[in-house]
Amino acid sequence: MKFGIYLPNFGEAIDARTVAEVASEAETAGWDGLFLWDHILYSASQKLKMVDPWIALTAAAMTTAQLRLGTSVTPVARRRPWVLARETASLDQLSAGRLILGVGLGEPAEAEFERFGEPGDPKKRAQRLDEGLAILDGLWSGKSFKFQGTHYQLDKVRFLPRPAQMPRVPVWVGGWWPNKAPFRRAARWDGVIPIKGGGWLTPDDLKELLAFVHKQRTSSDPFDAAVIGTLPSLKQGSPKGAAKLEAYVDAGATWWLQSFFLERNDKTRLLGTVRAGPP
Repeated sequence: MKFGIYLPNFGEAIDARTVAEVASEAETAGWDGLFLWDHILYSASQKLKMVDPWIALTAAAMTTAQLRLGTSVTPVARRRPWVLARETASLDQLSAGRLILGVGLGEPAEAEFERFGEPGDPKKRAQRLDEGLAILDGLWSGKSFKFQGTHYQLDKVRFLPRPAQMPRVPVWVGGWWPNKAPFRRAARWDGVIPIKGGGWLTPDDLKELLAFVHKQRTSSDPFDAAVIGTLPSLKQGSPKGAAKLEAYVDAGATWWLQSFFLERNDKTRLLGTVRAGPP
């Protein structure tokens, strides 16, 4: 199992320089990845500071050499897929192939979409997500590509340079379990970031959803499962925490994403928790 930091892109302590510092400290402390939320507004009434995730992850790439960098998750439906293709390919090149793109519908619809004149209907967002992923995959290929969909149309175009990773930047799909649609989508890509309403995802939940995903998969390529939660750091570890991690590993988890939601407003606490190391 690998260990990642799951960090909001908003809070009094959150800006691009702090994210870069967090990334550097994380790499030194033995973390494997940094996954930044991708919100325009976390809520319609939000007044907290926010940072653009791509600017912050670019800063993080410049202070690290091995740490994987990603979003959790990017609402593809509210981004122009060709702009996102250029941003992600550029960041993957800059980081020497360390980017992971987490994707999803994006919530809440009122704050993330409707407030800016974008359609909030979940079916339309899902259609735009699937079309956007197809466009990303085509543009990442570095080959001549055109696309005709319901929401997006591209004349023949070629994007260079392509991402550093082959055959593409890994795509992890987020979704609420036990809804099935996000996990049918995940089966077509490279990994999954599941969440569950009302509490943390349990090992039994993970085992059930991965069984569903693997029934849908047609590829034998590796598939990641990232579980979000909170556990004591390595320096504060306990047999109970170790047993909890082992249960998730047995269920098929390949990543543990440690939530840093509570540390978002206090830089001293944030950096101290990062330096303590992963579970």
